Amino acid sequence: MNRRAYPVFAALMVLMVTAGAVYLRSLSTGANMTQAAKAYLATLTEEQRAISLMEYDTPQRVGWHFIPKDQRKGLQIRDMNQAQRKAAFELLKTTLSQVGYDKARTIMELESILHELQKTRGGGAIRDPQRYYYTVFGEPDEAGRWGLSIEGHHLSLNFVVQENQVIASSPTFLAANPSVVKDEFPGMPPRGTRVLDQEELIGFELIRALSPEQRSEAIVADRAPRDIRAAGEAEPPKYEATGLAYSRMDEAQQTMLQRLIQVYAGNLPEDVCAQRLAAIEQAGYDRVYFAWAGADRPGIGHYYLIQGPTFQIEFVNVQPDSAGNPASHIHSVWRDPRGDFAIPIAAQ
Repeated sequence: MNRRAYPVFAALMVLMVTAGAVYLRSLSTGANMTQAAKAYLATLTEEQRAISLMEYDTPQRVGWHFIPKDQRKGLQIRDMNQAQRKAAFELLKTTLSQVGYDKARTIMELESILHELQKTRGGGAIRDPQRYYYTVFGEPDEAGRWGLSIEGHHLSLNFVVQENQVIASSPTFLAANPSVVKDEFPGMPPRGTRVLDQEELIGFELIRALSPEQRSEAIVADRAPRDIRAAGEAEPPKYEATGLAYSRMDEAQQTMLQRLIQVYAGNLPEDVCAQRLAAIEQAGYDRVYFAWAGADRPGIGHYYLIQGPTFQIEFVNVQPDSAGNPASHIHSVWRDPRGDFAIPIAAQ
């Protein structure tokens, strides 16, 4: 290529990249996911593809958990080369908002801190920021239905896409240990890192904003439960309406509760977030309840449940972190009482 032609070529390349980025932003999340999943699978060897791609109807599609398991379905990041990892993280990006993606990557990086803290005690589970697994269920196709799981310790993301639309996005599980990084480790999340800060701080803000009468309705137990309910189960837990009704809150408290719900919904891309919030609106905020258990201050076990006909949010912080700090180990989840994994409860 001669020197005169090069500036024109470079300008065309910039234009093509920019146009491509604009085009991707204009697509739905489902369409972006389909393209990214195809690109990811295309980087894999035949042996890796056999591990990472499963039939849509396999029972493993609805098997999920966030504990540090020895074995999981799918292909782990550690077993990918650089190009494959890049494609895998591009796929992860399509499933989450920027805020959600940053949380997911930081949750992975916290494994490095757990590894360092665990050294002082000796033994324990494998802690590895590359020990996260990708599984695609069914061939990604613009006209078909396929699923995706991205999972490892403290992270479980589960999706179903049909005709380029996300029709299921739960369970969505995010956790943090420690909830606040209190030590400095070179090359790791810095001191003060707090992955799920809004999930916790707005919860405290809301419970403290309630009147004594409202608190008597909202607080359902003096002690927080040990963990979220139905962990690892394909069906979400079944609840009766419990706690303080949205209709029993004043306008400022209602706004606070909506902000808290939006924190969870906002972990997903804008269109999927909007779908979640629209479903709540359609079912009616008057059918939403807020329940609390345990302490209303940090350092002591606390828990809340927010639920309505179309969603269940659970947050629990009762365990010590790996350095022994009390109530510094968060588990949080969004589930769909109508049925996770695009499997309606009524059809089961």
